[in-house]
Amino acid sequence: MGHLDHAALGWLTPALSYVMACIGAALGLRCTVRALATTGRSRRNWLVTAASAIGTGIWTMHFVAMLGFGVTGTDIRYDVPLTLLSLVVAMVVVCAGVFAVGYGKDRGRALLVGGLTTGLGVASMHYLGMAAVRLHGDVTYDPLLVGASVLIAVVAATAALWAALNIKSPVAVTIASLIMGAAVSSMHYTGMFAVGVRVTPSGTALPGATAMQFIFPLAVGLGSYLFLTSAFVALSPTAGERAASASAQRPVQSVAP
Repeated sequence: MGHLDHAALGWLTPALSYVMACIGAALGLRCTVRALATTGRSRRNWLVTAASAIGTGIWTMHFVAMLGFGVTGTDIRYDVPLTLLSLVVAMVVVCAGVFAVGYGKDRGRALLVGGLTTGLGVASMHYLGMAAVRLHGDVTYDPLLVGASVLIAVVAATAALWAALNIKSPVAVTIASLIMGAAVSSMHYTGMFAVGVRVTPSGTALPGATAMQFIFPLAVGLGSYLFLTSAFVALSPTAGERAASASAQRPVQSVAP
């Protein structure tokens, strides 16, 4: 069995991946709070932004962490179409979960359906991303740890959606985001600890792109999207602020003597 290193670059990749997960969670929660305070097209737009933020944060967390993944005795490459598909999966399933909560009539049922859908989708994204890994050897998985990672994903997704429905204050959202970032990171590394690799030495060139050729530039681009979207959300007035502004601009009617 090849020796697996999950932090080949030291604590840089685990720490940075956790930060990306927290930013995605915080942005997604704030956008969902904004969405629930509006109706019509505005609600839909905020929910789409929330889903893209959470999905981007989760995917970026996964592949930033993968920058530190190494196996002794073999190089590692990534299948580009499969890697991009894992990003699409992350976006679509998170969008389904967020919309289930945003438009569900029965909040409890919507939370369960949304949490299960999103959690299974996040797990699918993770293992689809792992299926994109190309190396000299065979990859195996510990079924118990795989099951544990899927369970963590479902619980984390359900908790995130519950927080979106029930947490309003910026301080509470920040705390919830730190917890959600830890949950997503735990899911990732539980799934990674389930991996075993039997290396078959070979001089054949591996297909695909290296992490630095493909994943690093894409992760930087998506990370920039998260930061820019965070700035947009921070500068956008809330529903309460818009109502107060409209009230202040409304002309004061004089009272007849």
